[in-house]
Amino acid sequence: MNRRDLLVLFAAVAGGCAWALSRRRADSEAFEVTKTDEEWRRILTPVQYDVLRREATESPGSSPLLHEHRKGLFACAGCELPLFRSETKFESGTGWPSFYAPIEGAIGTRADHSFFMDRTEVHCRRCGGHLGHVFDDGPPPTGLRYCINGAAIRFIPGAS
Repeated sequence: MNRRDLLVLFAAVAGGCAWALSRRRADSEAFEVTKTDEEWRRILTPVQYDVLRREATESPGSSPLLHEHRKGLFACAGCELPLFRSETKFESGTGWPSFYAPIEGAIGTRADHSFFMDRTEVHCRRCGGHLGHVFDDGPPPTGLRYCINGAAIRFIPGAS
């Protein structure tokens, strides 16, 4: 093995370690709603579990909530905390339900450096469930786009 091969190998291992660490849930964070992995698996569908507990991303355009336009609330599929009001939902054209503002105090954020990108991950502040990411390319009044996995939320019609 020559010096260049060794450097490439080192870079690959370092990159893999950085990726793995960035994907690790913040176990040190305390959330109001806590469950064992087995309990989460019992109450969530496989897709909800993958998104909320394993930080997966659903396929774009796959959520029926993408085209939900009725008045109501969008709540966490894991703990039912109301997260977004229907009035803040907009069509972003990205393939995921998008909102320009969460309900005050409903979400938490943390840096996400996975896949060699710098993003801000959004999670439910009560159970820590992964919801999606927030970007600064949204509409007024906030200029933010909360790009949310439909599997992570459920719609409560008529609620306010």
